[in-house]
Amino acid sequence: MEPEEFRRHGHAFVDWMADYLAGVEDYPVMSPVKPGEITAKLALSAPDEGQPMEQIFADFQAQVMPGITHWQHPSFFAYFPANSSPPAVLAEMLVATIAPQCMLWQTSPAATEMETRVLDWLRQMIGLPQGFDGVIQDSASSAMLCALLTARERVTGWQGNETGLMGRAPLCVYVSEQVHSAADKDVMVAGMGLKYLRKIPVDENFAMRPDALTAAIEADIAAGHTPCCVIATLGTTGVGAVDPLRPIGEICQRHVIYLHVDAAWAGSALVLPAWRWMIEGIEAVDSFAFNPHKWLFTNFDCCAHFVRSGEDLVRTLDILPAFLKTREGNEVIDYRNWSVPLGRRFRALKLWFVLRSYGVAEIRRRIAAHIDMAREAADWVAAAQDFEILAPLSLALFNFRYHPPGVDDEGELDRLNETLLLKLNDSGDLYLTQNSVRGVYAIRFAVGQTYTQPRHVAAAWRAIQDTARNLSSI
Repeated sequence: MEPEEFRRHGHAFVDWMADYLAGVEDYPVMSPVKPGEITAKLALSAPDEGQPMEQIFADFQAQVMPGITHWQHPSFFAYFPANSSPPAVLAEMLVATIAPQCMLWQTSPAATEMETRVLDWLRQMIGLPQGFDGVIQDSASSAMLCALLTARERVTGWQGNETGLMGRAPLCVYVSEQVHSAADKDVMVAGMGLKYLRKIPVDENFAMRPDALTAAIEADIAAGHTPCCVIATLGTTGVGAVDPLRPIGEICQRHVIYLHVDAAWAGSALVLPAWRWMIEGIEAVDSFAFNPHKWLFTNFDCCAHFVRSGEDLVRTLDILPAFLKTREGNEVIDYRNWSVPLGRRFRALKLWFVLRSYGVAEIRRRIAAHIDMAREAADWVAAAQDFEILAPLSLALFNFRYHPPGVDDEGELDRLNETLLLKLNDSGDLYLTQNSVRGVYAIRFAVGQTYTQPRHVAAAWRAIQDTARNLSSI
């Protein structure tokens, strides 16, 4: 494709992108296609000869778009948001064009130095103290894996990578019962074994109980096991629970255990000083991660991972074959040593664009508005006689169910709410996800999409009520 042809198609694509963002709420939020429907539209093999871009783009609209669930739809209340914004999109266009591979300082100095600086902007924005160094990972799952690997190396005297774990006392990892499933997978990948993943009971607010954590650690020590790492969560996926960092940190310091904090969703709310209580006790934390791609208007993927000791992370992950040696050596940061993959995208540019385009004040305003919208919606649900809150509002997330008068069998209520959720999602008007709260089928409502306004939340609540009450008449 010649530059002028590229220019012509690029302009057409940008026009389509702008129209899409302007009209995204006209699409069904969740894709309505059935399994295999998109596959049936796609050619069985690649074409022998190149095809015109007009045809490819037409097929994109006809074959691909029907199978897209629109995460940027303002009535997306499922999971947690995976936010985008126009400044982030523009930055991604530039990165895709220059296409750098940013594994070393030398392979793109601007990418490395911008990453260092922008991560420090974020550190200041969320109230982390000096002494934390930042790196961008693809996701909080990867940051958690890096934390587990570093903790493993520390507790084995830096011999885990060299000699493996066979013949050693089992290494134990401690998490809340509400922890993200990434903890299970990362413990598997790190070679520690799910048998030694301890899921600590929670209190009435779904937060990890420090007394139960202490009991589990002491029981493992008595059994000849080695406590390795504690993972505390700020904003658990199911109910948004916040584990108490100060008592957990004191326990970790007493037993010399690595403490990682997974704040994948809730970490963005720390831009609001009123929510900084969540990181009271941060002085005992070894690493901390949150995802700007969830609630900070930055395209997926982008996880801000902060560590007390960059040296320990590098010592855990560093491999230096001849082809990666550079004349700059220790004068620069080579972020290839700070994450599992060797190859690295230029993720810092979209953060730089977003933070400069919106400014900290506007980001605070938007996140505060999401929290206010969720609070109002939770109040509506709590006031309705045929609905009930199952897990209270945490930031911009709450869990509820439909509970019509006279229906008290838990199995029937579970089936009723599952039917309600499916009908709501199939309508295309909004998208919600399910949860289990103390064994009860619940519907999660998470506000945080970039373009969500109060009218979208109000429309969602009307749809929930109307659909639920029509179920009762079937």
